[in-house]
Amino acid sequence: MTLPCAIDQKRGRYVKNIFEALRESHDKQRRLLDALTDTHGDSDTRDGIFVALKAELAHHAAAEERYFYVPLMEYDMTQEKARHSVAEHHEIDELVESLETTDYSSPAWLSDAKKLRELVTHHLEEEEQEVFQQAGRVLGEEDKTELAKSYDAFMAEMTG
Repeated sequence: MTLPCAIDQKRGRYVKNIFEALRESHDKQRRLLDALTDTHGDSDTRDGIFVALKAELAHHAAAEERYFYVPLMEYDMTQEKARHSVAEHHEIDELVESLETTDYSSPAWLSDAKKLRELVTHHLEEEEQEVFQQAGRVLGEEDKTELAKSYDAFMAEMTG
């Protein structure tokens, strides 16, 4: 799948909004989680996917909190959902830390990886189906574009 270019060539401006930017990372997280839970035992494949997933989750959470949730906390309508979502990031971090200390060949590892997939999937669905709708009501179009630009720049710097 080819993603649309974020720069409108005719007008020379950024055209992606924050929701599109976040969904790109969400889709990547879903693919990595599915691939991770399809792995077996202490393998290079499991290690490689887990390392990639940890990085994606960490970079995304840092960027999302800074360029999506902090701005949403300024509005009464979105403050509670934003705080809830940040708390879920911490739950995800704790489960990732648990996976880091469990041997890849342990049956508990795959069980915890599946719990991580469920937790992250729940978080992403809640965000896309509830938080995005509320955020769309409080953020102006220019804000949505500027936040996407900042988010994408931060993600590029982190992965870079």
